[in-house]
Amino acid sequence: MKFRTEVEIPNSSKKIDIEDQIFSIGSCFSTEMTDLLKEGQLQTFNNPFGTLFNPFSINHAVSKLHNAEFYEEGDLISFNEEVISLDHHTSFNTRFVHQTLDKINSQIEAGNQFLRKTSWIIITYGTSHIYEFLPKKKLVTNCHKIPAKYFEKRLLTHLELTDSIYETVVNLTDIAKDDVQIVFTVSPVRHTKDGMVENNLSKAKLITAIHEILPQFENCQYLPAYEILMDDLRDYRFYKEDLIHPNNQAINYIWEKFGNAYFSDETMDFIEENLKIARSLDHKTADDKDPKYQEFLGKLKERISIQQSKVKHKIF
Repeated sequence: MKFRTEVEIPNSSKKIDIEDQIFSIGSCFSTEMTDLLKEGQLQTFNNPFGTLFNPFSINHAVSKLHNAEFYEEGDLISFNEEVISLDHHTSFNTRFVHQTLDKINSQIEAGNQFLRKTSWIIITYGTSHIYEFLPKKKLVTNCHKIPAKYFEKRLLTHLELTDSIYETVVNLTDIAKDDVQIVFTVSPVRHTKDGMVENNLSKAKLITAIHEILPQFENCQYLPAYEILMDDLRDYRFYKEDLIHPNNQAINYIWEKFGNAYFSDETMDFIEENLKIARSLDHKTADDKDPKYQEFLGKLKERISIQQSKVKHKIF
């Protein structure tokens, strides 16, 4: 007898190798996955604009990265004694124009350079909702706790969604390596503040738009992270206390399925050993001169050296 409906991830014909560079952009779920890739000592670059949620904003960011288009003072606004960009996460806010611009433009430059050598791109959409900043009649990424009266919230139309996703693929395919692979996911994090009906409509629009674009490109795939949490795990014990975000057990379950489908055998072994080393590095002792602890460190250094010999990039 079956007691759950397991969601399988199709085995990818192309595999992530240990020297591949992996770029990710989108919601906080993309950060969760990137953190595991980074801990496994793969080369990653995540969210040069900070956390983004909708396809329009992600496409806008990708366009800026593709063109290495820097921001200028006129692109920023002042609010609550901070200089901010409505295209960026609040982590880019500072008290001075030049500091905000430096943080923004350094990430654009770094992101552009990384993308040129990127083999894999993971895009995670979280919502179809977007806000228009009424004073400038501009669609924005982040409201920065500016009073709601200055914004109008709405759902992106189907054409806006598909056009954004299509343009994102075109720009990324143009700037990245010739055989770049783009993996789309929909975040399993529910936007309950929108309302449950509205959240489901928002997610459905994302899934529909992605699957309309996928057949048009040979280098695009869909990772069913949303479906795994909704239909496979399907239990609140896989959520954090807020009952919205997946907990570590859920993230690791999706991660394992992702790895089985996308990692080469060599990459899988490389990551697993690096994760074990990372846990060992967290080991603390009250007496760092203890001979047994020194022996432990010596063996750990040997393991790191062996792993380092497998790659050209710096690990640990």
